[in-house]
Amino acid sequence: MDGFEVAAVIPAFNEEKSIAMVVESLLPYAKVIVVNDLSSDSTAKYALAAGADVVNHKVNQGYDGALNSGFLRAKELGFKKVFTFDADGQHPVEQVTEFIKKLDSYDVVLGVRPKAARFAEGVFARFGAVLWGINDPLCGFKAYNMKVYDMNGGFDSCNSIGTELAIQSFRRGFSLINIPIPISEREFGKPRFGKLFKANSVIFKAMLKMIFTKKV
Repeated sequence: MDGFEVAAVIPAFNEEKSIAMVVESLLPYAKVIVVNDLSSDSTAKYALAAGADVVNHKVNQGYDGALNSGFLRAKELGFKKVFTFDADGQHPVEQVTEFIKKLDSYDVVLGVRPKAARFAEGVFARFGAVLWGINDPLCGFKAYNMKVYDMNGGFDSCNSIGTELAIQSFRRGFSLINIPIPISEREFGKPRFGKLFKANSVIFKAMLKMIFTKKV
C-alpha cells in the first residue's frame, strides 16, 4: 500500500492535459489509482509516468464503470479508505487531508460545491438534501470507508453518475458529513456530461433512478 492508509480513485477519459498535474498533486497524500476509460489520447501514458497505478478499460464503461474499477483495485490492494477525485483539476487538493481525517469520525465525506453547474444538478441537489442529507450528490470529491463499499456490493449498479454509494450509505444508516469546497475553472478538455440538453437529461434520469431505486 506504499505506506498510505488511503487510495485516491480518479476516473479519466481523454484528460491528457491535466491528468499528470492531478496525479502529482495527490501523491503526497494517497496511493493514486487512475482508471483510463478507453481514452483516445495519452491519458494512460501521462498518468503512469506521473506515478499513478493505472487501470485500463478495453471497453468504455462510463463514469460509474470507471469508479467501480477503481474501487475494486483499491480493495485488491487492501485499502480501507478511498476518496474520489476528478481528473480535470477542478477539485481542491488542499482539502484532501481534511477529508481523510474526517473518515476517522464519519463513514462518508461529501464535497459540496459553491453552486450547481447545470439546472438539473441544482434540482438533484435539492432532492438530495431533503431525502438523504446529501447537499451535492454530483460532486466528484467524496471519501468513503471501504465498509460502505463492501456493504453495497460495489460502487454503482444503475448508472447513477457516481451517486449510488453515497445515497445507499444514508439508507443503511452510515454516518455522513457535507464539507464545502471551492471549484477551479476547468482549463482543458470537455465536461463529462456533454452538451447542455443531453447533460440535463442524463442527470434527471440518474436522479429518478436513485429516488425510486430502493436497494438496501
